[in-house]
Amino acid sequence: MTISPPAPAPVLPPLQLGRFTIGSPVVLAPMAGITNRAFRRLCRQYGAEGLAAGGASGATSLYVSEMITSRALVERTPITMRLIEHDPDEHPRSVQLYGVDPATVGAAVQLLVTEDRADHIDLNFGCPVPKVTRKGGGAALPWKLDLFRGIVSAAVREAAPYDVPVTVKMRVGIDSDHVTFLEAGRIAEGEGAAAVALHARTAAQAYSGQADWSRIAELKQAVTSIPVLGNGDIWSAEDALRMVRETGCDGVVVGRGCLGRPWLFTDLAAAFAGSEARVRPSLREVVAVLRRHAEYLVEFHEDEGRGCREIRKHIAWYLKGFSVGGEMRHRLGLVDSLAALDDLIGTLDLDQPWPGEAAEGQRGRAGSARQVALPEGWLDSRELQGAQREAVAQAELDVSGG
Repeated sequence: MTISPPAPAPVLPPLQLGRFTIGSPVVLAPMAGITNRAFRRLCRQYGAEGLAAGGASGATSLYVSEMITSRALVERTPITMRLIEHDPDEHPRSVQLYGVDPATVGAAVQLLVTEDRADHIDLNFGCPVPKVTRKGGGAALPWKLDLFRGIVSAAVREAAPYDVPVTVKMRVGIDSDHVTFLEAGRIAEGEGAAAVALHARTAAQAYSGQADWSRIAELKQAVTSIPVLGNGDIWSAEDALRMVRETGCDGVVVGRGCLGRPWLFTDLAAAFAGSEARVRPSLREVVAVLRRHAEYLVEFHEDEGRGCREIRKHIAWYLKGFSVGGEMRHRLGLVDSLAALDDLIGTLDLDQPWPGEAAEGQRGRAGSARQVALPEGWLDSRELQGAQREAVAQAELDVSGG
């Protein structure tokens, strides 16, 4: 008689977001120009593999669209309507909205839920980009408590009748002297948000320095009735497990760590299910994923040239740590067709094993800390002042790409 070994014990229970049970408590962070339908499809495929490896069930993880501007959605701009498209088997369908006006955000949410275009809506209060913060949007917005409350309230009010959960993603604050996350977390909880996620950096840090995970622990202590998710410096499944141990958070949000590495979702799902299975692909396997990603981008854009231009920015991330050579990297960065990509891949030494540490760690640009661009007098009061209302109204107009 053969006795099967006991199944591994899950590190965390499934993540509950409203009516949805997310089998692996992992969220793909919305990233502009990255988390379109093509990339989400890759991540979903790998997340499902990890969930199966760990013996867990339910939706794999939550895969959020790139940021959609509420005003552009209400105006139904063609690029925005394309960005909110989902694969037929993508569920829950998750859309992140950026907005600075409660009425416009409410109208955008109403469009999404009445036309059955989303199952989950995330609100962006974490963007540190100067063109957003200088108008009072993104990570600058929670400083104005009534405005923040109004936006969350409007979104929840429109989504609730359709049983669509609304979550909030934010940063620690504008800078170390203007911290907003605890008040914002409590307000979001009070207004009916289904979860809050914290990128443990300030807007002034952008993506530089070290994320301060102790802030996630503080938020977990302050917000007790809904899940608290942690974000920042998760480059591996082991980082995610350590964040949970150190902060007590209910799940993790992963952004730059999966750039050029969608199989990180296999590792994460397996790790949270208690499995030690990890993906360590050879270069042959990596370029097969790169090629598939390019194909998905061509399909998404319905334009081979556009899809191949889009894959160029991913190439350095996919090839990180492998011996490829500067000249070849340069040539790959100029591909304009799938055939050209195939020709260049055919010249590589594809038998290289996973390079280990050289391929791990930080991905994407870290940049440096900076002074946050803000509307004039923004920090003088926690309430929106006269001229600032007009500046904030312009914020959505100045954000391109949906």
